[in-house]
Amino acid sequence: MKRRLKVEIKQRRPFSSSQEEAFLNLQRTADSLMRGFEELLKPSGLTQTQYNVLRILRGAAPEGLPCRELAERMITRDPDVTRLLDRLEARGLVSRTRDVADRRVIVTRITTQGMRLLEGLDSPVAELHRRQLAHLGGDRIQKLIDLLEVTRKGSR
Repeated sequence: MKRRLKVEIKQRRPFSSSQEEAFLNLQRTADSLMRGFEELLKPSGLTQTQYNVLRILRGAAPEGLPCRELAERMITRDPDVTRLLDRLEARGLVSRTRDVADRRVIVTRITTQGMRLLEGLDSPVAELHRRQLAHLGGDRIQKLIDLLEVTRKGSR
């Protein structure tokens, strides 16, 4: 298979290693996939991080999650989860309450409005993922998943 990254980024010199080439390929691919996702989310006024938080909270409904656990479950790290939650709460998509058992803990829950927003995005997001990745086929998708998980495990 012909290697195209070098041409895409107009690099004249060889990569310093195959690891560098793989890393840059991962970055370029992630950026390409995320641009499509961000375009899909734009009309809803959500960022991909906000969407991720809403999906996590939908899965944790009705109990909700403390801020720390929510941050641990996020796909991409966000250094200021509190401010992210402030924005979602201001839009009426999440609510926060103090835990009855431990008043130091604030539990965040998705609201009905947040649920409706996510439900409206479910089909378009699934279709986007199909458009972006279905051409790989089932076997290649599974190999890609396996390779990415092994890569993440080795990078810790």
